[in-house]
Amino acid sequence: MSTLAPRVVLVSRRSELDELLARHGTRAAAAYFLGQRGRDLAEVEARHQAQEAALTTVGAAVPADWRRGRLDREDLSRFLFAPEDVVVAVGQDGLVANVAKYLDGQPVVGVNPAPDRNPGVLVRHEPAAVGAILRALPAAEPLTMVAARLDDGQELVGLNEVYVGHPTHQSARYTLSTPDGRRERQSSSGVVVGTGTGATGWCSSIARERAAAPPPPAAGEEALTWFVREAWPSPATGVTLTAGRLGPGERLELASEGERLVVFADGLEGDRLELAWGQRVTIGVAARRLRLVT
Repeated sequence: MSTLAPRVVLVSRRSELDELLARHGTRAAAAYFLGQRGRDLAEVEARHQAQEAALTTVGAAVPADWRRGRLDREDLSRFLFAPEDVVVAVGQDGLVANVAKYLDGQPVVGVNPAPDRNPGVLVRHEPAAVGAILRALPAAEPLTMVAARLDDGQELVGLNEVYVGHPTHQSARYTLSTPDGRRERQSSSGVVVGTGTGATGWCSSIARERAAAPPPPAAGEEALTWFVREAWPSPATGVTLTAGRLGPGERLELASEGERLVVFADGLEGDRLELAWGQRVTIGVAARRLRLVT
């Protein structure tokens, strides 16, 4: 058993102001760029200051005898989380989803620096509450995740959803097989498989456009929904298997019939798996869960 003090890993992403300064170099240049488009740098600076204030408050709340680390979203795939880590994600709900795929049981505290802009589905706490949360570490809610596994053993997991398709989202060709033994060759702009948590995100947008979308699972339910995006009917491809639901132990399978398909989770397109012609991917409920501190 580890005798190390817990380590708080504070995760955030670059603000809009950071992005503007990286592109334009100076505040004056950024202000001119926005002004030419009828926007004001002041509102961007206000959101930046709110995020910085939240990060400062959270940093000050970490117990003095605990270790600490600071991490940008862009570096998640290169960071090694330890079993004793407590992850504090400060930002939008999507930031929790971004970090979830790199964890294996570590508790996550989601902090909302802008409740007037962020729904707070996953970032449920105010910055001022973090000190008490870290000292008590209350119960964590286990949230179902989705896993995609290639036939060579590579695996990728996501909290909201995984996407399988062409890297540019143009037509992808593959054979889709469902758990009940049905099979269909398809050409589409990709397949999205989501969790109950993801039912409020990308899957929600797709489901609203479907006359008979499968019912979304609850966030902790061991179930997934899947959708084929813009299936194309042709003499060689069908459009009958375009949505469904996966329960515990059930898998959706895609066999690539294109030169290159990709699999990524929760919008992190840079961290992805690739399928060569004939390679297969199976998608189902992941063995691991995200532990979100409530």
